[in-house]
Amino acid sequence: MKRLLALFEMIKFEHTVFALPFAFMGAMLSKDGFPDMRTSLLILLGMVGGRTAAMSFNRIVDRDYDAKNPRTKSRQLVTGEVSLFEAWAMVIMSSCAFFGAAYLLNRLSFILSPFIYFIILAYSYTKRFTPLCHLFLGLAIGMAPLAGWVAVKGSISITPILISIGVMFWVAGFDILYACLDKDFDREAGLYSIPSWLGLKRAFIISAIFHVVSFFIFVIIGIMTTRGAVYYAGLVGVSILFIMQRRVISPSDLSRMNLAFFTLNGLVSLILFFFTAIDIILYNNLLLNN
Repeated sequence: MKRLLALFEMIKFEHTVFALPFAFMGAMLSKDGFPDMRTSLLILLGMVGGRTAAMSFNRIVDRDYDAKNPRTKSRQLVTGEVSLFEAWAMVIMSSCAFFGAAYLLNRLSFILSPFIYFIILAYSYTKRFTPLCHLFLGLAIGMAPLAGWVAVKGSISITPILISIGVMFWVAGFDILYACLDKDFDREAGLYSIPSWLGLKRAFIISAIFHVVSFFIFVIIGIMTTRGAVYYAGLVGVSILFIMQRRVISPSDLSRMNLAFFTLNGLVSLILFFFTAIDIILYNNLLLNN
């Protein structure tokens, strides 16, 4: 059990909350309702499998950097709590779950799965050559709503693409803030990030711009999908969280980064999912009553 817990801690399993709600948001918006149980379970399996593969792979390829970084030197693969063999086993098993779920969903999901798989694993190398690595991480996680939509519909349209772009800018915005913790190390190690490239103050400004862009994209999505007042109430909640995030941390004080990064950002995805779900339920009930 201790070994298993170390594996879950290595991949930060609890951070699945960042992407999973968006996958189901895309699935719900694709049909203005909830997917059936089989589809929902396969979406869950595919999302958990893909994210676990990506995180395990990231820990493997970054282990030398993690060993030198004071913030990450206690990670399980560095300390030996998890062996390299076990980490690769996690990659292989979770990859099988990802591709298996895609195969069982529909033809288009399976056709797209290798491309999505490449993106979510390739992110681990982007910090080695571009400060735009934050946008690449945003793209990797932003594929979730598109994947959820395709899982249900078996086709692609402009709506899920827009949702994915909105998620991409949201993720990139908070990843820029989190990268502020490693600004000095990244410079010394020759790694790239917007904070190490432009400094903390400019990084905070770019992060804020990304979040504003993300917010307005979700407003456009609400208009395109004719969402109701509940959906927009959720967006108001998201805007408050964006503001709170910048009240608890600043370029001169990053001490509460865990609150800003993990708690507040986890709430963003959950709020958007639940308020979208409630809005769809109310919309469907209104149709039935009429």
